[in-house]
Amino acid sequence: MPTIDLPQGTVEYRVAGPEDATAPPVVFVHGFLVNATLWTGVADALATAGVRSYAPDWPLGSHRVPLKPGADQSPRGIARQIAAFLEALDLRDVTLVGNDTGGALCQFLLDTDPSRVGRIALTNCDAFDQFPPAPFDVLFKSFRSPAAIRALMAPMRATAVRHSPAGFGLLVRDDLDADQTRAWVEPCISDAGIREDVARFAKAVDAQDLLDVSTRLKDFPGPALLVWGTADRFFTIDSARRLAATFADGRLVEIEGGRTFLPLDEPQRVAQEIASFSRAGAAELA
Repeated sequence: MPTIDLPQGTVEYRVAGPEDATAPPVVFVHGFLVNATLWTGVADALATAGVRSYAPDWPLGSHRVPLKPGADQSPRGIARQIAAFLEALDLRDVTLVGNDTGGALCQFLLDTDPSRVGRIALTNCDAFDQFPPAPFDVLFKSFRSPAAIRALMAPMRATAVRHSPAGFGLLVRDDLDADQTRAWVEPCISDAGIREDVARFAKAVDAQDLLDVSTRLKDFPGPALLVWGTADRFFTIDSARRLAATFADGRLVEIEGGRTFLPLDEPQRVAQEIASFSRAGAAELA
């Protein structure tokens, strides 16, 4: 897997799609306690459609390389890490795609440095003062201690626990892959440095910060596409409608039956919407 050294630390990432793609590049931002494999089905479908994409493992608990000591792990600090990734690879006119916590980080990036972002696509994600939504707000408070993280995550070694309603079970419509979810939880269980990264992030999360950011999303000059699963218990379709309306050029696509991890539930459909959206935005600029 390729790596890139950023000021904050080393980031692993996956690349899919042709090097000579004419469509704008897509950059994915996953959520808390998952890694870039969340996007594999979407990235493969985009590659077939001739779109090149980049899927980094962001430092949200499933990354395998701890950041440098003292790296800013606040949501805005991670937004700066995303901006540094775009700059390091010289990616421009990017289609930025977020899910879950990653959608909130995308919003922070728009409020921090949107200079390399041409358009944004959000699937089911945090918005306004749902950062995170209940009951995950309680979990985040518990994750402010590295010792607590290790104790809380230890039972997740068991597939049955990971795939239960207490784990990832309510976030997907279909069956989860045991190897994939094991890779999501193992770094946080086994590596003290990863737990330190997670604790710093959990301490810095403040719902009022994202609510404040939402008041300025209208200033983003590019288009915004929301691709939203309607069966999500945590990020409701009403929240999606409200979020779409905050952008100057926002549009919502509803996907019946999709849940929080919509990229796993409907990878082909999500890829189709992103590809059309990305190409349309590029054509308008031509």
